[in-house]
Amino acid sequence: MSVSLRLVPPPLHLLDAPAPNWSHLLRLSDDTGLLEHARNAIVRREHGYCVDDVARGLVVASREPQPGAHVITLAERYLAFVTHATAPDGRVRNRLSYERRWLDEPDIGDWWGRALWGLGTAAARSTIPWVRREAREAFSVAAQQRSPWARAMAFAGLGAAEVLRADPRAGEAAQLLADAATVIGLPGRDPSWVWPERELTYANPALPEVLIHAGDLLGDEPLLADGLRMLGWLCRMQDHDGHLSLVPVGGWSPGLDRHRFDQQPIEAAAVADACATAAAVTGDDAWDAPLLAAISWFLGDNDTGSVMYDPQTGGGYDGLTADGPNLNQGAESTLALVATLQHARTWAGRGATRPSGGPA
Repeated sequence: MSVSLRLVPPPLHLLDAPAPNWSHLLRLSDDTGLLEHARNAIVRREHGYCVDDVARGLVVASREPQPGAHVITLAERYLAFVTHATAPDGRVRNRLSYERRWLDEPDIGDWWGRALWGLGTAAARSTIPWVRREAREAFSVAAQQRSPWARAMAFAGLGAAEVLRADPRAGEAAQLLADAATVIGLPGRDPSWVWPERELTYANPALPEVLIHAGDLLGDEPLLADGLRMLGWLCRMQDHDGHLSLVPVGGWSPGLDRHRFDQQPIEAAAVADACATAAAVTGDDAWDAPLLAAISWFLGDNDTGSVMYDPQTGGGYDGLTADGPNLNQGAESTLALVATLQHARTWAGRGATRPSGGPA
C-alpha cells in the first residue's frame, strides 16, 4: 500500500547515528522513578516525577532487545511507579513530589493513556517474564477506563496494539484499540486538510499510527488506508526544504502561516514511531524516508542546523528555538532521543540502503 511522500534522502552522516545512550536517563532516575526536569544536565528535584515521563521510560526500556542490567533495573522501577499510580478502577495519578506525595487525584488524561502504552509495551516486549506478567495485569486494570480525549485514547491504543500483537486473543486490548480508533476519527475529504481535527497540535503522528495498527490488527483495510493517508499527509506537511520541520508548540491551523518554533523532540520521536509502524505493516520502504528524516532531525538536519543532543551526557536538548537548542536536558527530550536512536539502530541492522527518495 504505497503513499506519496515528497521527501529527499537524509544526509550521509545519518549512517553514523550514535547508539542509544542510557547515561542521562540513569542520571535522572532514582529508586522512586524518573525525575522530570533538568537545568542543563543537572536534575531539578523540586519538580518531582510524572507518569507521563515514567511511562515513556517504560516504553523505551521495554523496547531494548538485549537490555543490560542497568536498563532492566530502570524498567522495573518505572513499572513499579506506574502500577503505584494506578487506582483499582483503572484511573491513574500523574504527579508525585520529590517527597513522595501525590499532587493530584486519579484521572483519565494523557498520562492514563501513556500508562497503558508503557504497560502494554512492557507486557509485550520485556525480556523479563515477571515484568511481562505484572505489566499485563496492570494493563488489564487501566484498560477498564476510557477517555473522551483523542490523544489519551491514542496513547492507550498504542499500548493495546502492543498487547494484541503479542496475544491475538487479548479481547480487552482489541476492544480498547477499536475504541481508540473511534475517538480519533477518520480523515476528511479536503485534500489540503485531511486531518480529523481543525488544528495540528501535539503528538500528531500517534493518531494515524493507532489507525494503522487498528486497521491491520482488526482486519479493517479501509481504516488501514485512512491511517496511512493521514500519516502521509502529515509527513508532507512537515517537510520543509527537504528536511523535517515539526509542528511546534502552538500548533498549525489551515489558512494561517506556519510558524516553525519551538519544536519539541518528542514530536520527532512520534514521527519515527509512526513511520516505523507503517513500514512494518505495509512492507513499503517509502516510509524509510520520513523515518530517517526524524532520526536526522536530532543529528542536525533541521530548521537551524542544530545537533539536538549532548554527546558527553547522552541527554537530549529540550527544544529547538529560532536561536538553536534549548540546552536543558529533561526526561521527555532524552527519552525521545533514545527512542529515535533505537529506530536508527534497527534500520541500520536491517542492512538497508539509503532510499533514493519517497515515491512521486
